[in-house]
Amino acid sequence: MTNVSQATQAVIGQGAYLTLHYRLASEQGEDIVSTFADNPATLQLGAGQLAPFLEDCLLGLAEGAHTVFHLTPEQAFGARNPELLRRLSRETLAQNSTPHEQYAIGDLVEFAAPGGGRFAGMLCEIDEESALFDFNHPLAGQNVQFEVKIIGVL
Repeated sequence: MTNVSQATQAVIGQGAYLTLHYRLASEQGEDIVSTFADNPATLQLGAGQLAPFLEDCLLGLAEGAHTVFHLTPEQAFGARNPELLRRLSRETLAQNSTPHEQYAIGDLVEFAAPGGGRFAGMLCEIDEESALFDFNHPLAGQNVQFEVKIIGVL
């Protein structure tokens, strides 16, 4: 009789429940978000808790894996799209914001989208007649690092 004591290591697949530490950082290593100093995250793949491209990185990793993915803009938040720089009239801005709100360059301003959704743009310029917003994701056009340490897989 053979004693089989090999433990099968769980591998991440679609719909898996995970406990992990993760860190998203700039190419220079500056943290954007990290769970490593706190409690690990618990999530289910496919439930929208992580961006799909980050979930794709996790597929096939085994419990206990600790790795860093270096992602190009095309693999991450996409290239910057110059068409997403939009100039809005001050009237449009006033209609879509809090009354008497005072904005500064760099502010992230939320707008109502058709169908009840919301979207945000960063204020780049403002004058008495109009405001220029950048509706690209703040990390668009940037290389990022995605570090993960898989603690448990169900």
